[in-house]
Amino acid sequence: MCGNNMSAPLPAIVPAARKATAAVIFLHGLGDTGHGWAEAFAGIRIPHVKYICPHAPTMPVSLNMRMSMPSWFDIYGLSPDADEDESGIKRASENIKALIDQEVKNGIPSHRIILGGFSQGGALSLYTALTTQQKLAGVVALSCWLPLRKSFPQASANSVNKDMHVLQCHGDADPLVPFVFGSQTAEKMKTLCNPSNITFKSYRGLPHSACPEEMVDIKRFIEKQLPPISDE
Repeated sequence: MCGNNMSAPLPAIVPAARKATAAVIFLHGLGDTGHGWAEAFAGIRIPHVKYICPHAPTMPVSLNMRMSMPSWFDIYGLSPDADEDESGIKRASENIKALIDQEVKNGIPSHRIILGGFSQGGALSLYTALTTQQKLAGVVALSCWLPLRKSFPQASANSVNKDMHVLQCHGDADPLVPFVFGSQTAEKMKTLCNPSNITFKSYRGLPHSACPEEMVDIKRFIEKQLPPISDE
């Protein structure tokens, strides 16, 4: 992700069809790569938006008997009372902030960048958006939770993103990250950000995955938060 981190390959990128004036940085879930999500975004692409889907480094994961797999940080359990890898979450968040900085250097201001992710990646996107000093256009958080939630509201006391728009989506048949964990996360987010800007959508019968209806909702959210600007 950073230039000196050789443990993860370069992100999968869907380039803008014309001049890129906005970007979506989307973080995959545990054990996955950015490639599948890049394909998904290619299917709902908006011409002036660049989509960046980084790959997590490979590390042993406690939840999966210490097997090595792509993971943004270690996971000990997926219940609200599970222990959390605080140093790993904070380190991963710094890497994502560096990725945002790289896009700013490339000419896309941070307020034209949406951060998002699925499951572990969605968790990292929420945490990063609440703790960064980079003003973002919004967050797309799918089938996920807010990590280190007991560190809030203190951790986001100086947040520049208190008015950001958040689209949170969760399947009501999710066997891995329980639906109630997602809905509790949305309620927590409403105490940390402007509650009228937090949207929580549920999808009937959807397990721990995405669905076409959800992708349409994501496209609408991106179109609304990242409209075309006049210099394109």
